[in-house]
Amino acid sequence: MDDQLWAGVRERVQALAGTSAAEAGRRPFGAIGHRFRLQPVLSPAELAGLEAQIGVRLPWEYRTFLLAVGAGGAGPAYGVFPVQHESGRWRWTGDGADLADFSRLAEPFPVHGPAPAVVEKLLEECPREQDFDEIEDFDTAYEGWDRQWGAVMWNPERTVGALAICHLGCAARQWLVISGPQRGRIWSDDRVDEVDLAPLQNQDGQPVTFARWYLDWLEHAEQQGH
Repeated sequence: MDDQLWAGVRERVQALAGTSAAEAGRRPFGAIGHRFRLQPVLSPAELAGLEAQIGVRLPWEYRTFLLAVGAGGAGPAYGVFPVQHESGRWRWTGDGADLADFSRLAEPFPVHGPAPAVVEKLLEECPREQDFDEIEDFDTAYEGWDRQWGAVMWNPERTVGALAICHLGCAARQWLVISGPQRGRIWSDDRVDEVDLAPLQNQDGQPVTFARWYLDWLEHAEQQGH
């Protein structure tokens, strides 16, 4: 990829706001939220300040996106979480953006999750309503199980070195890995549906990087607009 990666992309996104893709019946999923609006781009000085605060250089595709396309807004699903400077600090905002620990983005993202045997055991132990005579007893048992599940699957240690970048609705999200072997790649987060974190892959089984993730969305949105 070269310096022309994002050439014309901001203009293409803005053009969608005035096409049929913006109409209620033909909007791509999530566009009702962002309406194809982009945040202003960051200046080189602002980007330098952001990276100085978090202590790590952002992946090349994402950092150039911030400089050439926008600091968030229109994008896949409900859009790319904006990064903003508030009260003297940089932070990402959006539904679930605060799940990321902005102070630990320089630490390597842990590729491996809980051992499969641990997850399998937890799933086997999940209470089932039909096994209880009283709904109150089921509720109590499920709440106890849910606390155990959350302690394992939602442990904040599992997402250090990554940003929650996008909200898919119903507490499902996608993450951009900032540090470690998976740097620059998108990971899916369907833990709300009892599915573990996993790298997003294309139809050929190849990992999806930030640019491919965004540009595929844009091409699809443009196709819907015609």
